[in-house]
Amino acid sequence: MRSFFIHTFGCQMNVRDSERLGACLMEQGHSPQGIASRADLVILNTCSIRKKAEDKVYSLLGRLEKRKLRDPNLILAVSGCVAEQEGETLLRRFPGLDLVLGPHHVARIPDLLVRAEQGEKICAVGPLPDEERLRGYSPFHRNPSVSTFVTIMEGCDNWCSYCVVPALRGPELCRPRKDILREIRDLADREFREVTLIGQNVNSYRSEDGAGFARLLYSVAEIPEILRIRFATSHPLDLHPDLVDAFAKISNLAHHIHLPVQSGSNRILQLMNRHYTREEYLDKIRRLRISCPDIAVTTDMIVGFPGESDFDFQQTMDLLDEVRFDGSFSFCYSPRPNTRAAALPGRVETAVARVRLREYQARQDEITLGKNQALTEKTFPVLVETAGPSPATGGTFVLTGRTSSNKIVHFSGRKDLIGFLAPVRITRAATHSLQGTIEEKVEHASPR
Repeated sequence: MRSFFIHTFGCQMNVRDSERLGACLMEQGHSPQGIASRADLVILNTCSIRKKAEDKVYSLLGRLEKRKLRDPNLILAVSGCVAEQEGETLLRRFPGLDLVLGPHHVARIPDLLVRAEQGEKICAVGPLPDEERLRGYSPFHRNPSVSTFVTIMEGCDNWCSYCVVPALRGPELCRPRKDILREIRDLADREFREVTLIGQNVNSYRSEDGAGFARLLYSVAEIPEILRIRFATSHPLDLHPDLVDAFAKISNLAHHIHLPVQSGSNRILQLMNRHYTREEYLDKIRRLRISCPDIAVTTDMIVGFPGESDFDFQQTMDLLDEVRFDGSFSFCYSPRPNTRAAALPGRVETAVARVRLREYQARQDEITLGKNQALTEKTFPVLVETAGPSPATGGTFVLTGRTSSNKIVHFSGRKDLIGFLAPVRITRAATHSLQGTIEEKVEHASPR
């Protein structure tokens, strides 16, 4: 039996896939190892959404190959989107690599590992039947925690012009609602108190009986031990009225939505193949804030997309000022193989794109800090997730949790408050976190 270490790059879907890989290996008797240098199976679970993430994988793989020269028994594997994208090319480029494993083949890892140990070089990529794609989701091992991800669907049908996901993850495939609810009930029994429903485009979810994503949220909300429900990531095109209404009607649905806009320019949105306009996006934000006045809205933004002019970028900045996002994941455009955007004319110079990105991020930081400062002297229920050592005495720890609006809060308290909702008064605000103090008696109860 081997010890294994999984290095995860990228999004929450990859985090969840790493959990699935680990669970499949542990079911066969293999043991997790917390330090890569001590493991005799190392898996790089990769992301190719941007070139920088892909380059990090190649750099690390090169270092691991040098280790394998000293330890021939080491098994090296690459999984995830880079594996699907490059396939056999990876095996040719890195002779020390033993196994290339695409996202659809996660549940096959135990059998493929046996073949790799026998000296076979394996490339397992490409589509599988739907029933094979859905294998290995539950039940499965999870490390004890308060919050966890639950995959409700995978793949994407949108084909945004810059994105490799539809080609690498395949078309949208939704898990049966009964399987999702069974998994969440199991998590509730194991004292998980928050679930984040994940997928490439969660709000396009459809259950086996045709019910949409909002219906799934209502079903999850009926599990009393689940104190908070989150979801990511959403496409504005599929933000339908029933989901907007759910923020007003479901008491344990977190007051936060991540709604990627990608650009503030209609011309660039059309080139991106996003299928909505700036005006339509703003109308959806308006409706969300009517339904849930204190909702936090975060987004993704790409600057320097092919053809982006100064005027297009200014429209993005104007959109930022109009919406006042609570936070943004913002990046310079990165051309990806086999995407339509990679062939578009009007490439923006790297230096220009970087200047625009710095301007956008600086303004976003100003807005985020201002929003956080407006929370001081207010009290919010904070779901306590972790506890760390504190210089204070008397059994006090530094606790960390999040508000319903996904704000990270640090405060002092007892370690046994993990998993509880603590009423915390915010005393200090920074750009990326808050500090506070527990204001009253803590109850282990739903925010309902």
